[in-house]
Amino acid sequence: MDSPRTDWADVHLHVVTGKGGTGKTTVAAALALALASGGKKVLLVEVEARQGIAQIFDLPPLPYEERRIAVAPSGGDVYALAIDPEDAMLEYLEMFYGMRRAGRALSKMGIVDFATTIAPGFRDVLVTGKTTEAVRRRNRNGRRVYDAVVLDAPPTGRITRFLNVTQEVAGLARVGPIKNHSELVSSVVKSPETAVHFVTLLEEMPVQETLDGVAELRSAGLPPGGIFVNMVRESQLPQSALDQAATGRFDAAELVLGLKAAGVADGAEATALAEALAEEVVEHAHRTELERAERESLAEAGLPNFELPLLTDGVDLAGLYELAETIRTQGAA
Repeated sequence: MDSPRTDWADVHLHVVTGKGGTGKTTVAAALALALASGGKKVLLVEVEARQGIAQIFDLPPLPYEERRIAVAPSGGDVYALAIDPEDAMLEYLEMFYGMRRAGRALSKMGIVDFATTIAPGFRDVLVTGKTTEAVRRRNRNGRRVYDAVVLDAPPTGRITRFLNVTQEVAGLARVGPIKNHSELVSSVVKSPETAVHFVTLLEEMPVQETLDGVAELRSAGLPPGGIFVNMVRESQLPQSALDQAATGRFDAAELVLGLKAAGVADGAEATALAEALAEEVVEHAHRTELERAERESLAEAGLPNFELPLLTDGVDLAGLYELAETIRTQGAA
C-alpha cells in the first residue's frame, strides 16, 4: 500500500469523486474555495453536463469558457469551466487537424454525439484532456495560469475508467494524435501532481464504495488523495450516556425527574415524554456506534480523512465558505 499524502503543496490537479448523494459537487466547490484562499487562482471544472457548479453558486448556466465565479477567503479567485464534450471535440479537431469548420458540419449531422456514444473512452479523453491542459498551461512568464485545478469528476463507480485514458483509447488508436494526446493526459493524471479524493458519508454503502474505489485506483496505478467524510453530525450527548443507551442501560426515570424539576412536564405527561426521549437517545447511540464502525473501516484505506459538518440550513454560499474554512483548518488545502 502506498504511503498516504499529508502535504498537498505539489498537487495541482485535485480530482473529486464520490457515490451519488454524498455531496461530491459541494465538496469540490468548497475545496476550490479553500485552495484559492490567500490570493491564489483556482479553476473548478465539471464534466457531467449537470450545471452543478452554477446551481451551487447560484449562477445562470455556465458556458463552455473559463470565467470567474467567486472570491475566496482572504482573497483569491475561483474560476469555473463546464466542459461540453461536443465543444471539446470541436476544439480537439481544430487543435490537431485544423478541422473546426468541418467539425461543426459533423456536429450538425450528429456524428459527434455518435462518436462519443459508441466510444465513451474517447469522450473521457476529450474532457480529461481539457482539464489537464488547464493544469499544464503557463503564462508568458512561465508561471502556471492556475495554482490548482479541481475536477468535479464522475461518481466512484466510473472514476478509474474515466481517468485511465490510455487504457480506454487503446482499442481506438494505436498511433497518431489521439494516442499521443491520451499519453500526455495520462502523464499528468498518474503523476504526483494529481490526487484523487473521495467523498463519502458515514453509512455502509458509501463507505464500501469508497474502499472499492480506492482499491481500483491503486490497481490502475492512479494516485489516491484523501477521503472527505461529509455531513457529519456531532453528538450532543456525553459518551457515558451514549454507552448506557447503546447497551440498553439507559434509565428514563432520570429524565422524568429532570423534566419535573425543570417544570417542563409533570405526572403521566412527564413519563410519556421521558420514554419518547429515551427512545431517541437509544436510536442516536446506535447510529453513533455504526458511524464509529464506518470510521474504522475508512481508516483501513490508509488515506487522510477529513470530516465536514452537516449544514443544517442547507448548502448556500455561506455554507460553502464554512466548509472551505473547515477544509483549510484540517490541512486538506
